[in-house]
Amino acid sequence: MTQKALISDKLAPEGVSILTAAKGLQVDDRSGVDAAELEKIIGDYDALIIRSGTKVTERIIAAATKLRVIGRAGIGVDNVDVAAASKRGIVVMNTPGGNNVTTAEHTISMMLALARHIPQANATLRAGQWKRNDFVGTEVCNKTLGIIGIGNIGSIVADRARGLRMRVIAFDPFITEEAANRLRIELVTLDGLFEQADFISVHTPLTDETRGLVGDAAFAKMKKGVRIVNCARGGIVDEAALARAIQSGQVVGAALDVFTEEPPPKDHPLLQLPQVIATPHLGASTGEAQLNVAISIAEQVRDFLLHNAVTNAVNMPSLSPEEAAVLMPYLVLGERIGSLYAQLQGKAPTRVRIVFRGEVADRDCRPINAAVLKGLLENVVEAPVNTVNAPLLASERGIKLVEMRDATSEGFVNSIKVEFTSRDSTSVIEGAVFGRDVIRLVRFNDFYFDALPEGHILVLHNRDVPGVVGNVGTFLARHKINIAGLELGRIGGEAISFVHVDSPLNAAQLAELKNLPDITAAQMVRLG
Repeated sequence: MTQKALISDKLAPEGVSILTAAKGLQVDDRSGVDAAELEKIIGDYDALIIRSGTKVTERIIAAATKLRVIGRAGIGVDNVDVAAASKRGIVVMNTPGGNNVTTAEHTISMMLALARHIPQANATLRAGQWKRNDFVGTEVCNKTLGIIGIGNIGSIVADRARGLRMRVIAFDPFITEEAANRLRIELVTLDGLFEQADFISVHTPLTDETRGLVGDAAFAKMKKGVRIVNCARGGIVDEAALARAIQSGQVVGAALDVFTEEPPPKDHPLLQLPQVIATPHLGASTGEAQLNVAISIAEQVRDFLLHNAVTNAVNMPSLSPEEAAVLMPYLVLGERIGSLYAQLQGKAPTRVRIVFRGEVADRDCRPINAAVLKGLLENVVEAPVNTVNAPLLASERGIKLVEMRDATSEGFVNSIKVEFTSRDSTSVIEGAVFGRDVIRLVRFNDFYFDALPEGHILVLHNRDVPGVVGNVGTFLARHKINIAGLELGRIGGEAISFVHVDSPLNAAQLAELKNLPDITAAQMVRLG
């Protein structure tokens, strides 16, 4: 039976040719189709191939009644509602690595253009003016470059910067000192980076944790005269705060390839400032990169449609249908255990030891290992993380993975126990599968309980005395936050609570909550 693939953004001809040459595929190239038309026609297609232009919203996915796969020619899947696609059983693929060098080179180009005022000088010369004295720049040699996020792109930027004889420092809580030493990068705290860097370049994903990461408070800590480069994602740098910092003279210039809203409005405050140079999201826009990602995504989509092969999927592992039926609950549980540790601890472990017990111990557990690492890394590295690249990303960060099988009958019958070891501590999180697909968190360090690993969860540590739960309930009610569930664990006069809430607490509410009697720690996490 012929399957249909729709191309909705411009794809290199070599990629289109791969699809049209495949027997059993009908390919429609409708690059530039608008959202309304896409919603009307998407129900006829088995595959959708996009770049960054098409927004695959929940509404589009709801209309995609036949769709089996979305192929993104590029790294980011910000323009795809991956959660909605996953619920519909649609595989979302990307092409990690296809444009890493291109984006890193653009970052270096923007930094150099910023240092020497190249766009401004070019514009005045073309306007018939010769203003040499107005564009006195600065050398990058012997200056300090601070990189926020050492992923694939950040590490390439660091390598190129060293070639320019720059001192490179970096902040990334999910890379070990050993891995940083191999890259010849000096790890520092985020505040240390702000205080020391002459240039700051951002290379993290856009998450709730990184949104507005570089804002008013950060600019206040920076050296006067710092220069900012963002070729990662709009929103990581607070644009209003950046405009204020430039106007005050704290920041002498910024180079931006990305914006919170793209394209930005013509009256955007940053575009009115002569100290800002900007490009229209060109990080991945080279002929080589576009060719690489076009060929890769075309081959991936073709092989999925014709041979059920899964490559570089961001929302599922590479599994056969038979294996998936058994392992899927463990994959979900493993990913959420990794995510829980990452959100609670906020630092990289040097070792992840995973112990399997029960029916899963007789299976190939590598996809589950990858799922744990995916949950651990997906909110802290620049490139999208999936079960294909998570082990490599963990290895690059000096995280050692140890897998063990436990044949004893002690504890839960079918479970995953994960020990996260860092330089100064070890955390243990255990989850169990009951029946065919009921998953629960059952242990955190020495505390045992029965918690659903899903939704917004307020994690509390407190002294095990009367009145704590009541005080917390009253506090949440006062802030109109509804409790959806509550699980408790107790040992030796201490207690831990997992409070499921319908909406997350903000930073101010958390700070207020921590001041309640007998509360020793309070954190918000989001699972699933």
